[in-house]
Amino acid sequence: MDMGNQHPSIIRLQEIQKEVKSIEQQVIGFSGLSDDKNYKKLERILTKQLFEIDSVDTEGKGDIQQARKRAAQETEGLLKELEQNANHPHRIEIQNIFKEAQALVKEKIVPFYSGGNCVTDEFEEGLQDIILRLTHVKTGGKISLRKARYHTLTKICAVQEIIEDCMKKQPSLPLSEDAHPSVAKINSVMCEVNKARGTLIALLMGVDSTETCRHLSCVLSGLIADLDALDVCGRTEIRNYRREVVEDINKLLKYLDLEEEADTTYAFDLGQNHSILKIEKVLKRMREIKNELLQPQSPPELYLSSKTELQGLIGQLDEVSLEKNPCIREARRRAVIEVQTLITYVDLKEALEKRKLFACEEHPSHKAVWNVLGNLSEIQGEVLSFDGNRSDKNYIRLEELLTKQLLALDAVDPQGEEKCKAARKQAVKLAQNILSYLDLKSDEWEY
Repeated sequence: MDMGNQHPSIIRLQEIQKEVKSIEQQVIGFSGLSDDKNYKKLERILTKQLFEIDSVDTEGKGDIQQARKRAAQETEGLLKELEQNANHPHRIEIQNIFKEAQALVKEKIVPFYSGGNCVTDEFEEGLQDIILRLTHVKTGGKISLRKARYHTLTKICAVQEIIEDCMKKQPSLPLSEDAHPSVAKINSVMCEVNKARGTLIALLMGVDSTETCRHLSCVLSGLIADLDALDVCGRTEIRNYRREVVEDINKLLKYLDLEEEADTTYAFDLGQNHSILKIEKVLKRMREIKNELLQPQSPPELYLSSKTELQGLIGQLDEVSLEKNPCIREARRRAVIEVQTLITYVDLKEALEKRKLFACEEHPSHKAVWNVLGNLSEIQGEVLSFDGNRSDKNYIRLEELLTKQLLALDAVDPQGEEKCKAARKQAVKLAQNILSYLDLKSDEWEY
């Protein structure tokens, strides 16, 4: 419709809706908390637009009233989404885990502020546990949660990487300051770099309110300029020492761009990640093989060819690049478990088929174990097909069936038969692995 023929109130409502639409993606992708500056800014803009909508005069006309109502609903919907993003239970969970990491850094990383390198095993284990817990936070594919989890993981992994790099690699020291006047300056710069490393960790973890990324970047760039200005008089060992310190500074500068890089490259969207796509390709083929194996009349000759291909899929997963991303590492770990579980199912099916062919006298206890293994094979087939969560009736039923098999194995008396003891131990391990796999399938994890 020609805008010139439209009512001024309709035109005004359209202008407001256009302004609201311009920040829609910012709201959808908002990954912060309700006390963030950007939250308050977006909330203020949307609230202002609501007031603008409310001030539009409808003159009692039905079409204008409807248009104003729609505009208000759209704006209120975005306000609600903004609030939900900032207060989502899983967003709060991410923040609480991050606070634990902050507390750990405050308590354990003090030596870095004085240029030391004394990091305890307790700190490293604590940080690794926090990273693992973050990878398990569910996002449901929600952009805001994916971004929040990615940004938090990126910071903590960066701290882990900075510390590991510092612990493993030291510059080519000591060089005697008597060798050349430039050595004293390089030593001085290196001390400043060690202090900057501690400051950077504090910045990444949000435990230093006195420093800014911009200022630290200027300081580090200034140190590089100081090193570049040094005359090393063609001395190879001094040049190499200077180069190593420059490389250390450049690594620290790289970490200052983490957040901006994550947003511009959409690195948080692992659905488009090359490594994840490889994992998904393997899983797709694994599911096709699984469907063939779970057919009611699946021929025994299918077992060998399937197992060979499944082992090949494990090889493909081993080649997947983790890209220093714990979510990719977790995705690969779960994929390996999926494939290995199917291989175990095939192994058990093969063993049960061979037993039919070579029937012989068995010790009663050994026979009892085999009976349980037959039951476990049937239950494992159901677990492989299971696609639900822990509140499903089928999950509870399968869990109870597996528990019964464990109790049945516990009741088996080997009567001193070593072979039977070993068989029962293997059967118990298999039942426990199937239970663990059922848990893994039902925990609704996604990258």
